[in-house]
Amino acid sequence: MVEIVEQGWRETAIAGLYVITPKQVTDERGTIRELFRISWLAEKGLVPAFAQCNNTLTHRGAVRGLHAEAMTKLVTVVSGAAFGAYVDIRRDSPSYGKVETVNITPGTMVLVPTGVCNGFQAVGDLPETEYLYFFDQEWQPGMPGSALTPLDPQLGINWPLPIDVTDRSQISAKDLNAPTFAELNAEN
Repeated sequence: MVEIVEQGWRETAIAGLYVITPKQVTDERGTIRELFRISWLAEKGLVPAFAQCNNTLTHRGAVRGLHAEAMTKLVTVVSGAAFGAYVDIRRDSPSYGKVETVNITPGTMVLVPTGVCNGFQAVGDLPETEYLYFFDQEWQPGMPGSALTPLDPQLGINWPLPIDVTDRSQISAKDLNAPTFAELNAEN
């Protein structure tokens, strides 16, 4: 028996941040997922040409981010599960300051526009999560961007698993010491 899930889009409270369900075909052997198809984005008037793709292996409970490099990202999980968190820090955006969270499992993708912070916590039953990033530009040292600490209480992100701030396998010093939203506002 063959089961087909057609590609779909869901808008979020953050302007330009979309949750995408890729086309998926499942049969007795398993599932094939379309991780990227330019026509999905073209239908929405978006045509980033992806220049780099990274795969992170993250231990259960660990947090990465919140980072807003000067690039558009398409993110998904290849195995495991992630709790994705996104914060709009684009001052000219109608959704400036809004926070969106998405449960990401294989078959769920998020299109993150430039200027929106992206972060996640590896969750689920597996000991590790494989998180995949497509970037519309190659990452370069010193490229423009910003970051927020994922533990800023003003953001109200309820991370599903407890985070030990003294354990570098759960949160990096760089992410822990990134500015809060209020501090980022004060800088500009």
